[in-house]
Amino acid sequence: MQTYPTGYAESHRIAEQIFREILPRHGMAVREEQIALCHEVLDILYNKEISLCEAGVGIGKTLAYLVACILWQMHRPNQLKMPVVISTSSVALQDAILNEYLPDLSAVLLSEGIITAPITAVIRKGKERFVCDARLAERQAKAISKGSRQKGSLRMAENVLDLDHIPGLSRYDRCRICVPQSCPRDCFLRLDCRYQQYLRDSMKPDIQICNHNYLLANASHRLEERPLLLRQYQALVVDEVHKLPDAARQMYTETLSAQDMDDLCSLLQQAHFKGLSKRLRTVFLTLSISCAPSFAMPKRKISIPFSLTPFRQAAIADSINLLQYIGSQPDMPHYLQYRLAETESLLRLFLLKVPTRILYLEFSTDGQPTFCAASNRVPQLLRSALWNTREPTILTSGTLTAAGDFDHTEQLLGLAAYAPLRHFRAESPFNYRKKCLLYIPARRAAAVPENQYLADQIVRLTAACHGRALVLFTSYRQMRNVYDALGGRLTFPVFQAGRGQNRSIQQFRQSGNGVLFAAGSCWEGIDFPGDMVSLLVIAKLPFPIPDPVSDYKRRQYPNLCDYINAEIIPEMQKKLRQGFGRAIRTEQDSCVVAILDERAGIGGKYHDAALAALPTCPTTERIEDVQQFIREQKRPDYFL
Repeated sequence: MQTYPTGYAESHRIAEQIFREILPRHGMAVREEQIALCHEVLDILYNKEISLCEAGVGIGKTLAYLVACILWQMHRPNQLKMPVVISTSSVALQDAILNEYLPDLSAVLLSEGIITAPITAVIRKGKERFVCDARLAERQAKAISKGSRQKGSLRMAENVLDLDHIPGLSRYDRCRICVPQSCPRDCFLRLDCRYQQYLRDSMKPDIQICNHNYLLANASHRLEERPLLLRQYQALVVDEVHKLPDAARQMYTETLSAQDMDDLCSLLQQAHFKGLSKRLRTVFLTLSISCAPSFAMPKRKISIPFSLTPFRQAAIADSINLLQYIGSQPDMPHYLQYRLAETESLLRLFLLKVPTRILYLEFSTDGQPTFCAASNRVPQLLRSALWNTREPTILTSGTLTAAGDFDHTEQLLGLAAYAPLRHFRAESPFNYRKKCLLYIPARRAAAVPENQYLADQIVRLTAACHGRALVLFTSYRQMRNVYDALGGRLTFPVFQAGRGQNRSIQQFRQSGNGVLFAAGSCWEGIDFPGDMVSLLVIAKLPFPIPDPVSDYKRRQYPNLCDYINAEIIPEMQKKLRQGFGRAIRTEQDSCVVAILDERAGIGGKYHDAALAALPTCPTTERIEDVQQFIREQKRPDYFL
């Protein structure tokens, strides 16, 4: 006879009550997929397992795992009371959990007698995100000539600790008033410091929210037996886990840029080593010249594999020797000795060609090189840092599978052959067969340039759908080129969302029937419910952009075909599903999704792979069917 842990049955019973009785009384619909996910999370928590949980659009996964975590904490023995950590990739989701989901849920559960005290939570961030009161006082004393807006931001910092919540604060000021990496022990404000008080208070809440970088940094501290950034936790939820490998890749990549070297030289000069600072600048300039690209710089950052030429070898050796000499000087401050040794160690990697490192140069638009040494063991590092601790762990996202299996995600996360590992998959509750039409046109004529073809299709599609379109591109350059090819033919307002241009997105929301051209982060994380987006256009299949790390991966496969099937296609499929998810956001939404990449068309090389990534829905290559679909789905006022 199977025995269950204390509280197991009661937690599942209350979960049913919450989702089927309590939340509907407060205006929420009953979603079977959401309830199933909550039960899955409870099983994982009680059984101390790890599970990959894919939750389609509209399930309400955040509420599902929050309810499960709260019920589990309620029924845990007192001696085991430790926090649950929730890690996400986006600031928006962190803020939503802290300021929307948890307060609303707490109020409902309190009113129904499920809990007896409000749920406590805190967002944990790196110290560079917070105001240092001592540095703020110094900066305010020097900011006599600042404009009224900047002065206002500095005054606001007196009462707002989180730098992310201070509008109008310049990057320059932000760097000068944030908490430093090492707080001086003799700081005159140490006893009254808001940041130190925040650290003390942040250890108390039952739910600790952070981003993936902070989670990985905490894991690194634990492995190196340094003081932990997070309070010791008893369970981990990683939301948007598809972003974790990229965060880990960034975490486990050492870099040295021209700015880094300039900062080091400035610190030397401030410490009264002016002559040595000047020598170091000269030596690094020689090193930068040795790495100068032999090609015209494009209008974006570019990365190339590092090759050790005799000129570069001599320049790196000279830099290392000088760094060693400077570090050995008497009266050199300890913090500078550390910085010098760290820089020397990184440069030495480029001489030794360490087999666990992928070495490459990243060039800015002005041709300045950044030396990058990426780890080629990210999956193994993730496993040792996070999964071998054996806390119950929920890894969730809307896009974890490729063509129906979790293999590629398991490989990226270091979970291949990990046991015990659970899988859970809940399809979106939306009726795509009725509410969505997939338009994939016939192949373009060879004589028609690609950008002109895309522009012509967008004109026809937006006319058929009466605007209200989101057009996703895989590059900002093509986005601009297609916009130019339109030549003003669209009869609807057109907006281009460049990097960080939230204003364009807001203008599109307010336009009523506009067309938004977007790329980059707009493939996920933005929400256009209702009729705001009735047409989603995917200009190109979102294949990953080649870089030195992917080039290294390619060389690990016996042939190119195996590499494409194992790495490239699964990445494309997951990104395509993320983009497709912008189409329908509620049960009432209806949308035409157009994929204009001819490789996705009938007879195209990736036709089957593209369709396998998407929910089943009717497909057409006729613009007349698009018009008919919109006429049948939309209310009369839509066309006014």
